[in-house]
Amino acid sequence: MSDHSCACGQESGRSDRIATRANRLGLDYREEARRLGPPVRPIIDAHAHINGVRAAAVWREVCDLYGVERVYSQTQLAQAQQIRDVLGDRIRFVAIPEYMSEDRKRAFTHGFLENVIEFNERFGARMVKFWGAPRFLDYAEESGLDPAEVFRFDAPWRMKIAEEAASRGMMLMVHVADPDTWFETMYADSARYGTKANQYESLERLLDAFDVPCLGAHMGGWPENLEFLTGLLERRPKLVLDTSATKWMVRELSKRPREELVEFLTRFEGRILFGSDIVTSDDHMEPADPGNERFGSQLATNECEAFELYASRYWAQRTMWETGYDGESPIADPDLAMVEPERFDAMSAPRLVGRGLPAEMLRVLYGGACEGTLDAWYERGEFGA
Repeated sequence: MSDHSCACGQESGRSDRIATRANRLGLDYREEARRLGPPVRPIIDAHAHINGVRAAAVWREVCDLYGVERVYSQTQLAQAQQIRDVLGDRIRFVAIPEYMSEDRKRAFTHGFLENVIEFNERFGARMVKFWGAPRFLDYAEESGLDPAEVFRFDAPWRMKIAEEAASRGMMLMVHVADPDTWFETMYADSARYGTKANQYESLERLLDAFDVPCLGAHMGGWPENLEFLTGLLERRPKLVLDTSATKWMVRELSKRPREELVEFLTRFEGRILFGSDIVTSDDHMEPADPGNERFGSQLATNECEAFELYASRYWAQRTMWETGYDGESPIADPDLAMVEPERFDAMSAPRLVGRGLPAEMLRVLYGGACEGTLDAWYERGEFGA
């Protein structure tokens, strides 16, 4: 990809760019990277999903522009070697099940157990990801799985896989809960899905059973409630959080008073890690069939759009953490229309409020925290050093 033109025919620097879900404001993300300049230290992205050889090369260019030196990636096992060939030492892997397998029942039971072993032995993975979103209940039932066996964090198959992981010196990563906007809408049936607070009960039982470090994805699933996260972090000294799920973080963390957020980051310095939740896929390189939502294939349909999709996440987070920007996010956020369809549509976006964090706080958030936790665990079996 050239710095002078994009695959969608838009020249760098033009102001008449077509608005897309990743670039509502017509930004030139290459120029924006130059304007931001290098971060105060190279960024470690603790949470992404890098797949697709072509897409990984596009993502690598974005990283070079925005100062991202390494990633912890939930890559499909079948693609892990190819992605490592593209990215080399820049990538470390997290063990995951085969989400897109035709045999989902096996994928989340025996197949997941086998994946953990292969990820650890072939690729040096020292972390296993448990996806525990409430919608996993629907996914399990549609897949012929018994939810009692796999759904909760302390379900028998989860415990079996955690036991294998712990025996290999692996830590855990968990996706617990989902945005408050989803509990107002798609999870409104609390008799079926439980309340948001209910989601943490089985997680606490899992953490009681295994004295290993744990990464709570997406600010532990509750960026809307820093008070709850404070209690969770105080109870669980081996728990760390990441800032991934950029749309969600921008929407909710921009609402908090700056002093409140800074106090939280200061109190738990070294336990809040930068993460993007970027999902790359070669599906983003080609026009998608209208009904195909595999890996968000509708979010990008050519190389230029893929570049902007990936760059938008780093632009939004760096702008939020580093600057005094106060305006709309360039990233469309459909959650707004979920809750208030009369006010918003699929292209609406929330306010993004820059926090202008001091340099030393940024150094910890962008990489120091990860070096003392995930890096230390992968390299030396230490944590919180």
